Amino acid sequence: MSSETPKDLASALEESRRESHDLRMELEETNRGVLALYAELDAQADQLRQATELKSRFLAYMSHEFRTPINSIRSITRLLLDRVDGPLTGEQERQVNFIQQNATEFAEMVDDLLDLGKVEAGRVEISPAWFEMVDLFSALRGMFKPVLTNPAVNLIFEEPQGVNKLYTDDRKLSQILRNYISNALKFTPKGEVRVSARLESESRVTFSVADTGIGIAPEFHHALFEDFAQVRSPLQKRLRGTGLGLSLSKKLAELLGGTVGVESEPGKGSVFSVTIPMQLEGAKPE
Repeated sequence: MSSETPKDLASALEESRRESHDLRMELEETNRGVLALYAELDAQADQLRQATELKSRFLAYMSHEFRTPINSIRSITRLLLDRVDGPLTGEQERQVNFIQQNATEFAEMVDDLLDLGKVEAGRVEISPAWFEMVDLFSALRGMFKPVLTNPAVNLIFEEPQGVNKLYTDDRKLSQILRNYISNALKFTPKGEVRVSARLESESRVTFSVADTGIGIAPEFHHALFEDFAQVRSPLQKRLRGTGLGLSLSKKLAELLGGTVGVESEPGKGSVFSVTIPMQLEGAKPE
């Protein structure tokens, strides 16, 4: 038989009610805090979306505005180098070539900025189609033939072995490989730049661009594919790029369902790669 009196039971019940009330108030306060946090996160997300949109608009606007003067500079340098208005001295030709080279690099940076803005704004369309590897390599070979001005460097395209047709966006893949090849040629004073493709599995293929250039120290590898990344190394101060091409390549690879990679050591060259599905995921081949 219980020794508790009605007064004890009433006191215990009242204590339980107070605890329940305190707990309910604490939960309500926690819920209000969570709701406030969600509201703050939503506001920050909205601000981030607006900032991203403004950045994309700015990049698009500035890219278009830059193109006109850049194209004018390149046209004028071509006329001068073609001797349309008369001969040039050796020093004049050297200076005009320097102007043309810098204008070309500026144009590439503007194009990368515009493409980067489109990717970040989600305005890049993926257009998959069937294509042959040999056709892609042939187009790239023809594209780089006019710019191979260093006789000490050979650009080699290996014959694809065992790689069937691919169903993906060949223009995006070509853009990734163009960025890799351009960088390899820039940082390879002598030797070769070798482009190849190999089956990674039954459903994935890896494209590699290997060079015998100056190489990159391992501590810089993690940042290579970040926006505006620059390797702060004495070896590369003279040949620094825009810092946009590799970042854009990574984003394009991700749009194709793939990944990028790099292997490099100072003095031993570099291998930049991109691995993508042989058939774009989610796409229905025609």
